[in-house]
Amino acid sequence: MARFGMNGFGRSGPAKVRTPLQRVLYWGGVLAVWGVIFLVAFFAVFARGLPDTSSLYEIDRQPSFTYLDRNGALIAVRGTQQAPPADLDALPDYVPAAFIAIEDQRFRWHPGFDPVGMVRAMVANMRAGRVVQGGSTITQQLAKNLFLTPDQTLRRKAQELMLAVWLELKFSKDEILALYLNRVYFGAGAYGIEAASQRYFDKAAKDLTVGEAALLAGLLKAPSRYSPVSESKRAAGRATVVLDEMAESGVITADQRAAAVLEPVRVSRTLATQHAQYFVDWLDSEVRGLIGAEPTEDLIIETTLDLTLQTSAERAVRRILERDASKGVQQAALVAVDGDGRVRAMIGGASYADSQFNRAVDARRQAGSAFKPFVYLTALEAGYTPETPVVDEPIRIGSWSPRNYSGGFNGRMTLATAVSQSTNTVAVRLADTIGRDQVARTARRLGIESPVGLEPAMALGAVEVSPLEMAQAYAPFSNGGKRVQAYGITRIRTPQGRVIYQRGARDTAAVQAISNPPLYYMNQMLRGVVTGGTARSVAISGRDLAGKTGTTSDYKDAWFVGYTGGFVTAVWVGKDDNTAMRGVTGGAAPAAIWKGFMEAALPRLSAPRIPDGPPMPEGWVPPDPMGQLMESIEDPYADGTEVVAGAEVEREEPDPLPPVDRPVVRPTAPQPSEPRRPEPSPPPEKKSEPLFF
Repeated sequence: MARFGMNGFGRSGPAKVRTPLQRVLYWGGVLAVWGVIFLVAFFAVFARGLPDTSSLYEIDRQPSFTYLDRNGALIAVRGTQQAPPADLDALPDYVPAAFIAIEDQRFRWHPGFDPVGMVRAMVANMRAGRVVQGGSTITQQLAKNLFLTPDQTLRRKAQELMLAVWLELKFSKDEILALYLNRVYFGAGAYGIEAASQRYFDKAAKDLTVGEAALLAGLLKAPSRYSPVSESKRAAGRATVVLDEMAESGVITADQRAAAVLEPVRVSRTLATQHAQYFVDWLDSEVRGLIGAEPTEDLIIETTLDLTLQTSAERAVRRILERDASKGVQQAALVAVDGDGRVRAMIGGASYADSQFNRAVDARRQAGSAFKPFVYLTALEAGYTPETPVVDEPIRIGSWSPRNYSGGFNGRMTLATAVSQSTNTVAVRLADTIGRDQVARTARRLGIESPVGLEPAMALGAVEVSPLEMAQAYAPFSNGGKRVQAYGITRIRTPQGRVIYQRGARDTAAVQAISNPPLYYMNQMLRGVVTGGTARSVAISGRDLAGKTGTTSDYKDAWFVGYTGGFVTAVWVGKDDNTAMRGVTGGAAPAAIWKGFMEAALPRLSAPRIPDGPPMPEGWVPPDPMGQLMESIEDPYADGTEVVAGAEVEREEPDPLPPVDRPVVRPTAPQPSEPRRPEPSPPPEKKSEPLFF
């Protein structure tokens, strides 16, 4: 049995001590063995499920939709845009260098992953307590874009690392860089440097300037956040960072950097027209319905939009929103429709970049007095004329009593005056007499598609509608009385010319929705709104214009819908949160937007005067306002009566609203009657339904 001494050593003496070199070799061998074991286990776990790399050169993308305006100008491209791959040798040296400088400065030396960069990113993220830096190389980003999902998982990151090493073993650095530049996403539907250059700058990638190359390189961090279209200041700041890195790494000189900073980068006019994107959004879902199946090839959609008019609309909206921002005017919508229903311009909000909600199509806001033409048209079709006498006086229906914007009452007036002055009490009494259900039918017949309630306040526009509906419903006033359906697509075809959809004559067949003389009378009265009523500010010298203002009493919504021969424009302003503006009426901001747009649009349109419409009935005689005025002069020999348009009316109290089938009563002889005193009308309630004017 072995015996040990008290010092713990055996008979052979103390154990042999390894030299430092021996220790290094020993532990190096141990670590190598464990490293091999780890790598085997690593590949066994994470290599399982790696994607098939044989699809490296295959591109799986969704078909693109190219939208053209009515003259063939490009509006937008939706879906994937894949241009032919750019030749790396044909690009200026500073173009690929810009991407290397900002994305992966050690690209030329690392084996697919950058340990220094990974450690640096890890330390920065630990200090910030969140992810603020990424350690991925260009090769890793290419591996992710080609083969993997964007999921932030350990498994995906490990697979990315393995694929990056595989790419480095299979391809040269220049080949990897070319693959990267031709496959990476630059935003706005553009994949690859060539598509991005054409999309953003309308030029080939070989013609990019230093500043443009820096801007595109800066996009890759977050294409939407640094978009030069919607985030120009942020994009410029990011491009400056790229230029600094390029100068520091020696890619460009200090003089080149200074020149690039001073030279403005001009974004494509098409992309700069971002408000047209609301129009494209409106059509996007319709395209699939028209082609009848999910698209499998690129499509070209020819539309009704006029980019020149669209630009004029954008300028008019932007100018008034800036001017009236202090009054709480935050959002606006505009829809311009021609007499056949073609949408020629559409603004869905103040900024498409800030909000893609299309207020021109999807918002439903109370129309205010812009709804009144449907009330008055129903009355005209029931036998009234612009010269029919009506009375502006207090009226109560149930517990509700409307008020006028002025706060007072003007007594006897003609129907035409009531329209031009937007008198609330007259509209309410008319709708109540002729039937609010009849008014709703008229509105639907002309093009209002939203539900129309039958409460008394509907006569004053307590009806939620969209600007597109209002433009569509006013179109019959402008085109001779024909109902139209607003539309934006005329043809869909493939790039090779194969027609998939063509709007035909059956689609555009117009239906007579308003006959004469009601149409003639209606246009006459709505002209009066512009010449001497609440919309006097929109008058344009030498132009035949008509329309109607609309404002809610709480100033949450303001409208102006106006037209000339064969062309209607509806404008709404307000706030998304439905809170009040500060005293903004339909005759203010909306009318100013409308006039600014129409002044620019009318010379291009060569619009005619408002057409009279279908023939008048046989024997029809136009109203004689002067004769009516002469007949209204008091008869000094009459006792307690006055003659108005041949009807006997008591002096103490205005007549109630005439019956529908007899707008003006004409007795053959004076009929004596006992004087009647009206019952006093109760005062209006302090809290009533919204008031519109």
